[in-house]
Amino acid sequence: MKLTYHKTTLANGLRVLSSTLPHTYSVGVGFYISIGSRYEQPAAAGAAHFIEHMLFKGTERRPAPQAIALEIEGHGGLFNASTGQEMTVLWAKMQQAHLPLALDVLADMLRHSLLVPDEVEKERRVILEEISSSQDIPEELVSLALHQVTWPDHPLGWDVAGTPDSVQSQSRESLCQFLLRHYGPLNTVISVAGAVDHSQVVELADRLLGDWQGAAAPGYMAAPGNHAGPQVALINKKVEQTHLALHLPGLPRDHSDRFALNLLNVILGEGMSSRLFLEIRERLGLAYAVDSYISQLADTGVTGVYAAVAPDRALEALSAILAQLQRLCDEPVDEQTLHSAKEFVQGRLLLGLEDTMAVSGWFGRQEALASEALSVEQVIGQVVAVDAETLQRVARQLFQSGHNQLAIVGPHRRRDEARFKALLTNGPLARRAASPLS
Repeated sequence: MKLTYHKTTLANGLRVLSSTLPHTYSVGVGFYISIGSRYEQPAAAGAAHFIEHMLFKGTERRPAPQAIALEIEGHGGLFNASTGQEMTVLWAKMQQAHLPLALDVLADMLRHSLLVPDEVEKERRVILEEISSSQDIPEELVSLALHQVTWPDHPLGWDVAGTPDSVQSQSRESLCQFLLRHYGPLNTVISVAGAVDHSQVVELADRLLGDWQGAAAPGYMAAPGNHAGPQVALINKKVEQTHLALHLPGLPRDHSDRFALNLLNVILGEGMSSRLFLEIRERLGLAYAVDSYISQLADTGVTGVYAAVAPDRALEALSAILAQLQRLCDEPVDEQTLHSAKEFVQGRLLLGLEDTMAVSGWFGRQEALASEALSVEQVIGQVVAVDAETLQRVARQLFQSGHNQLAIVGPHRRRDEARFKALLTNGPLARRAASPLS
């Protein structure tokens, strides 16, 4: 069955989407709010994440955390929230019959949270522990360091949770002001998926949120340009493995070449048939964990690679990773590899949409962040249309030695930083003439 959705915009600007899946027992309800850490100022770093936590702590009608939880979990449902760089998501998944309750609870949390001072102080301590825990997890620590070196002195480079100082400095009043300024119907999308009727969803949303007013959707600081030369951040830590995280340029969310980059990422480092896995793990035996990923934002993006290796083989592993990136630039991808990558993308997309929350997110996230909401068939059509020549062109534009950043967490001394930087500067990717980024 083809996935489609209906959309209604309420008088206050709130967008309401529904996708009818008549074969399902559950209903997925998501509130997709275009607010995240990149909208924050230094003193307010972590405010969006702090507020997300506080939404669960009590409202006028449900004054305690357990009262909110019981409404959802007491009916066998699931609910949670997340905060990223550009989006906050509040969601619930319940039996279809409990759609009105799910919408009521989420709307109540978003509009009527009390932010009780005692609860603010308790959650402040919880978030400080959350920040501290990332210092003990090398995979998280290297990611944080990589973001900082990729976007220095910019909100995109900050920890979404903020810093200990910024979390300590935020008062209940400042959180309330951030909530009032940044959350409103103009930057919120409600997306519902399941055996639902669109008119019912719109009626419920209008009753619960039709009178919601808020400021205009806020702006954000533009992403900085590319670095002049490779950048390296090294954190000396006594751990058994060296954790390497590499960033190369990526593409903004709506870029026309994003489908080609998705395929490049699959070929490079997604799954056990990817080149990084076959080379770094299977042939060379350098790592248990190695993969690649892409992150696409409104005005920028990155292509990333992560590996955890023995400290004395870290340089060898980095060289092998760079060689695979260079290979994508130098050699056209063969037809069988390209066909397999297209099948991988199509299969993972379709398998991932066999869930009401996934369908809610598919349309809700696109409506909130992208210039248009594409159907599954449109995306697959774009992916299938990519040819080997386009893949090589995009690889050559993005994978350049002068525009990459590396973070390292492991038992390395400061002098090792120069050796890693030299490899980035003079290693495999530097052996070809760089073409300008477009």
